[in-house]
Amino acid sequence: MRIISFRKLKEFFETPGNEDSEIALRAWNDNVEHAQWKTHADLKRDYPFADYIGNDRYVFNIKGNTYRLVVVVIFTPQWVLVRWVGRHKDYDKIDYITI
Repeated sequence: MRIISFRKLKEFFETPGNEDSEIALRAWNDNVEHAQWKTHADLKRDYPFADYIGNDRYVFNIKGNTYRLVVVVIFTPQWVLVRWVGRHKDYDKIDYITI
C-alpha cells in the first residue's frame, strides 16, 4: 500500500507531548507499506481491531489505544491517505466521516 502522507504522522510524533507515539506510528507505517490489501477482509486480517467508520475511512488504535489514526483506504490503487492522528480523548471531538 502507498501511504499518503507520512508527513502528518511525523509532525504528530515530533510535537512535544506526543513523542511516545513515534515507535507505534512508524511500526504501523512500515506494516501498511508492505501490505497488499485488496479488500476490507484483507485489512481486517492484518488489523482485526481496525474499525470501518464509513466513507472509505478506517480508524486504527495506536499504542494500546492511547492514540487513534483515521485513514482513507482506496483498495484498487492501493492508497492509504492519512486524514487525522491524535489522542484517543480528542477523537470524539472530530467529525471523522468528513475529515
